[in-house]
Amino acid sequence: MAATTAVGGRDRVLWREWARSLDRPLTSYYLILGTGVMLIALGLVMVLSSTMVNSITETGSAFSVFQRQLVSAMIGLPLMVIASQLPLWIFRIVGYPAMIVSVALLLLTAFQGTEVNGAIRWLEVGGVLVQPSEPAKLAFALWGANILARKEELKELTEWRHLLIPLLPGCGLLTLLVLLGSDLSTTLVLLLTFLGLLWVVGAPGKLFVGMFFLVLGLAGIVIAIEPFRITRITAFLDPGADPQGAGFQSLHGLYALGTGGIFGVGIGASREKWGFLPFAETDFIFAIIGEEFGLLGTLLVLGLFGMLGYAGLRVAFRVKDPFSRLAAFAIVTWILGQAMINIAAVIGLVPVTGIPLPLVSYGGSSLIPTMTALGVLLAIARNEPQAQKALAARGPSWVQRALSWLGLDNVVASVHKRSGSTASRRTTTPRAPGKPEARGTKTTAKHKSGPVPAGDRPRRNRRR
Repeated sequence: MAATTAVGGRDRVLWREWARSLDRPLTSYYLILGTGVMLIALGLVMVLSSTMVNSITETGSAFSVFQRQLVSAMIGLPLMVIASQLPLWIFRIVGYPAMIVSVALLLLTAFQGTEVNGAIRWLEVGGVLVQPSEPAKLAFALWGANILARKEELKELTEWRHLLIPLLPGCGLLTLLVLLGSDLSTTLVLLLTFLGLLWVVGAPGKLFVGMFFLVLGLAGIVIAIEPFRITRITAFLDPGADPQGAGFQSLHGLYALGTGGIFGVGIGASREKWGFLPFAETDFIFAIIGEEFGLLGTLLVLGLFGMLGYAGLRVAFRVKDPFSRLAAFAIVTWILGQAMINIAAVIGLVPVTGIPLPLVSYGGSSLIPTMTALGVLLAIARNEPQAQKALAARGPSWVQRALSWLGLDNVVASVHKRSGSTASRRTTTPRAPGKPEARGTKTTAKHKSGPVPAGDRPRRNRRR
């Protein structure tokens, strides 16, 4: 009895220590960073494993495809680190030009794109194929979050038209351009992000349900007008009816998962990657993970995405700034929604959609924007109230030190101050008339648009 009590007490102590560790100021930051890095590392390993056979056949080197993925990761890593250190007002500014560039690239792709596997989703830039719809997801998340945040700050979200305009037309334009390239999966992710923004901003239930059924109706229409999508639905309902045709990929994905069992056949020992499973390194890389690492490997991937989602939502609920909350929720909805669609297609819960597994599947067009989005999440996590205090106690960051070495710290501080000057003007109250003020205190000057803080007034010329 005493031994049982001691074990139970030790378990309670360990649980308290675990719960206390989650309350630390930078827990969200390190959870996002840790899970993101682990998913990227796992993706690099699995891309190497799933492409070795095809790489040797096509180029004579087992590392040719892996090297391209490694280059993409090396490009995305500094972008993620830089984004994690930037102030949040930069992301609010970047959203508008990023949206414009995304629309322009999608338009160019629709008319000058390169056809790959029957779909025009790719644009050749300097001999490299890029997919503009992937960075468009990040652009829409930042742009949509900024639109709704400004309306929330101006108390304009009480009417349905302010909730939908211009958010709905912007999302509609992107989805239309993406659909021109026969990319229904990316369209679903964009619409899912749109619904996520409406949900977190507190849209009325009737409006949200109406938009939800509108999205389902549009998806049904898009599926009905394309014969190959009808074929995918038929293969999803009964993949065994056409095992050598429409059901081939789904069946071999299930064969890979079944072959792996609980512990897997071992890293690099997959049989399905020997020409049996199409797109093993992109759409069906989760099946290769299940074959080589077994059920435990697939549960690890699910756990990592679940932990990333938990950390992202934790950040969204803890920050005070409307833009930070909306941007964090939009990014989490995008990444987790895309991951769930990919995994559901592999295990046979939804029709095959042709969408990559974020951070894991091969493709720089998907990896680089997603890593940049992780950097945005890290920057938002650094702006949690308790995290700000902890970081302030550590002193200036390496970015601030680098700016000070370049003599740009004052310039950035000035721009940051001006970006928040609207809020400061609203909260400043003018001094009562005829009431003297103590020497050495800051005063406010009157202006036709309201009182101006003392630090923002131009200094008068003084004799020296």
